Parts: sequence; C-alpha cells; structure tokens
Amino acid sequence: MQKKKPLLACAALLTGSLLTLSGTMAQATSAPGTAGTRAVGLLAADALYVAPDGGDDAAGTESDPTTLSSAIGRVTPGGTIYLRGGTYAYSETVTIPPGNDGTSGARTTLAAYPDETPVLNFSAMSEDPANRGLAVNGAYWHIDGIVVEHAGDNGIFVGGSHNVVEHVITRFNHDSGLQISRIASDTPHDEWPADNLILSSESHDNADSDGEDADGFASKLTSGPGNVFRYTVSHHNIDDGWDLYTKSETGPIGPVTIEDSLSYDNGTLSDGTVNSDGDRNGYKLGGDGIEVDHVVRRNIAYNNGHHGFTYNSNPGSMSVSGNVSIDNAERNFSFDKGTSVFRDNVSCRSGDGSNDKTVGDADSSNQFWTGSNGSSCSAYAGAMDWSFAADGSLVVTFGGEKVTP
Repeated sequence: MQKKKPLLACAALLTGSLLTLSGTMAQATSAPGTAGTRAVGLLAADALYVAPDGGDDAAGTESDPTTLSSAIGRVTPGGTIYLRGGTYAYSETVTIPPGNDGTSGARTTLAAYPDETPVLNFSAMSEDPANRGLAVNGAYWHIDGIVVEHAGDNGIFVGGSHNVVEHVITRFNHDSGLQISRIASDTPHDEWPADNLILSSESHDNADSDGEDADGFASKLTSGPGNVFRYTVSHHNIDDGWDLYTKSETGPIGPVTIEDSLSYDNGTLSDGTVNSDGDRNGYKLGGDGIEVDHVVRRNIAYNNGHHGFTYNSNPGSMSVSGNVSIDNAERNFSFDKGTSVFRDNVSCRSGDGSNDKTVGDADSSNQFWTGSNGSSCSAYAGAMDWSFAADGSLVVTFGGEKVTP
C-alpha cells in the first residue's frame, strides 16, 4: 500500500456501527486479501474447494479441488466456496449469473481459505468494456478476502443486489476497480443493483488507456438505492477515488452512502503517471445536473489531483458531515449548487490554495478553508498512515498518533 504522506490535517475517528443487513454477514476481521473471519477447524461443512490447479470435473474437496467456474455452477444457495491461495490466471470474465442466489437468511459465500491469499489475475485480457474480471450478478452473495487485478474493464463488477464484498483488493484494472451498475442495457430500473455493502476493502492503481474512466470505487450510471461503502480506501487511481456519476439518458441513480473511508493521491498512479485530462477528484458525487441525495460522512480526502469532495453538478440535498479534506489541488470542498446540509466538516492546507465553496445549509460547526486553517487543524500534523483494525474498521493516524474525535 502507498502510504505515509507529509500532512497537516485534522480528522474524526473513522468508526461506525456495522450496517444491519438481513442474512448472514460477518464483520471484517483482517486486512484485505486474507480471510481472517474463519479459523482452520471451523471451515463450513460441505464446502467446495477451489485451487489454481483444480480441475472442472474434480470433486471439489480439499484433496481434490475444482475450478472457480465449476464451483459457482455447483454451489447450493447458502453454500460456501473456498479459494486456496495462489494466482488464478483467466482470459475471460468469471461470472456469478443472475438467479444463482443465496437467501436473506443465508448468503452464498465465496471466500479465501483461512490465512491464504487468492489472486484472480486477468492480465490475458485486452482492454475492453466487455472484459470484466469477477461479475457478481447474483443476489445475497458474500465475497471475502480476494484480490482481483489486471482485468480489461472493472476488476469486480456488482450487478446483483443484497451482496456483501469485504476484505478485497482491486488493483491495476482498466476501468474502475469495483463498480456497481446494472447488468445490461435492458435491465429494468427496478432491477438495478441495490443494497450492496462494500466493506474494509482497498482499490488502487486502476487505469484505462485514456486516463479518464478508471476510478477506485464507483456506484454510478445505473445503480439502485441503498448501496454503501464503509471502511474503504481508494488511492492512486488515474481518475477519481469515488465516482457517483449520473447521466441524463438513464436518470438518477439511487442514493449512495460513503462513510468512514479514505481517498488520497487519486489522479496519479503509484509509478507517478498522471493524465491531466482526468477528473482526479477524491469523491465525485454527481453528474448532468441531476439531483441525488447521497450521504457522505466521516471520510478523509487528501492530496487528490483536483477537488477533495465535489458535487460535480449534483444540485440535490446531500448530507455531508464529519468529513476532513486536506491539500487537494483545487478546492477541498466544491459545491456550487444545491441544498446540501454541511455539518462538522474540516478543511486544512499546509500552504496556499483555493477557497472552499459550499452552497446549501452550512453552519458554524464547519471549518472551511477561506485563506487560513481553523483551530482544529493546528492539533494535527505529521505523516498520514492507515490500516485496518482487527474488527475491520479503518484506522488513520497522523504523525503516528491515532486520530480521535
């Protein structure tokens, strides 16, 4: 992970209660790419096992593992698939199809084997909108502890509803690392993906050839209501950290919640590559002048290549609270229209920069940048670092000290 940046900042402790969803959902307990929610000896009974050298016709046991596509076709609703560690090389999308669903009382699980890291590598793909990595188009699935890289489009595409995706890393893909959108152009509006939770996950170094589309996380264009990102980290993507773009051809997406998350250094890849034509925001919250009332709370935006938080022409009534924005290249907060409500937000700079702009309901609880730092900023200085705690929550430190309210 690319971390440790010089920083003058102030923040609120990134904590929050786990979203209550129907069915089985474990709270995150380890870093992405691992499956710390399960200890050896407590493996699910009758699980299917997958390994890089597994065979389509294998039994799917620990001693005779099968392939991922075969396991997806065989698993029963509420069943479990364990992926052994190692690199899985693919040239085609791995799809969980519509109708291959868990239930509200028992999600179907696709998880890393305890203490192992399965990497789904799609580097054999060319860059193309059809070349996604893992497509989660079923409902009530729990994806846990995998890495998805080098897909020709999205690393993980979520077209189904009521899914939980946690402990994942999406990296080096040719469009947004993880995106929530409808499955196909003829998917009816009432079937747009809804009520998905993305938890304790990281997305970085996703880049398309024109440098204008690959974000870290996206719920955009055709996503339904109730999608949530919590304890998630987006950094060094060629375009935006988050993209909630809405376009006039398809109408408003459902309101999205982003909370207790971190977006930094977007617009510049880890190797220093920059595309000045990209949007390069930390959190891009709209598009095409369409009103959507997103909830954005207790997040940090740092050193992104354009704005930290931007309405991006969304004139709705968003709830923007408890966020911290530091040293972004243009405005830390950029909201030119709308009736959004701003509470307890903080904006800091280590040097000169553009003044924030907020149109809506902003009271004195906010400390926006208008040429100087507010009192909250003076208490926080030093390098920024981050990690996931044992319970999956995101911990951010400044100068080695954990941030507290």
